[in-house]
Amino acid sequence: MQASESLTELAKALNKAQAQMSGAKKTAKNPFFKSNYANLEEVINCVKEPFADNGLSFMQFPVSSDGFAGVETIILHESGEWISNEFTLKVSKNDPQGMGSAITYARRYGLQAAVGVPSEDDDGNAATHPAPVAKKAAKKVAAPAEVKMISAQQIQNIATMRKTLGIDDVKFSEQVKHFGADSVDNLTQEGASKLISAYTKKLQK
Repeated sequence: MQASESLTELAKALNKAQAQMSGAKKTAKNPFFKSNYANLEEVINCVKEPFADNGLSFMQFPVSSDGFAGVETIILHESGEWISNEFTLKVSKNDPQGMGSAITYARRYGLQAAVGVPSEDDDGNAATHPAPVAKKAAKKVAAPAEVKMISAQQIQNIATMRKTLGIDDVKFSEQVKHFGADSVDNLTQEGASKLISAYTKKLQK
């Protein structure tokens, strides 16, 4: 992850924009799995108005290397602050169609992860070709999760806010323990939400 030296204004604006966003509706159909999913257009529709209302915008640039393809997603604020990260995956077939499928999938999932728009991944096989049998086996052995653990988006939000607030390792470790975990990766989603809320209040002062 890369970012501008300061993220104070971007963090405030993104917090307000996320409060306005709804979940991406699964209106596109995947005939391979006979299911619906939220396509890139739907994700962008969820993002563009809350972003515009809060001085935010985004850009995505295709990237590729050694059989992997994806995008770099950049979130910008009108103040000039920015944050970016790459998301790539191995292409199913090394031709224009395979690369295009991987990039489209990465654009959708990269943007969703960056801004926190929820929806289920029902069309990933277009980019990665997962085997249906293996997917069913995974469902049988997976234990039901009674406690939801911290999400990738929450980890990214915490890292961004921590950097903006200038919190050192010792202080950060104490804060994480206060919310019930020995490391940030072991926080529950509830604990992570409380930590993000505490950081947000500090940023708004």
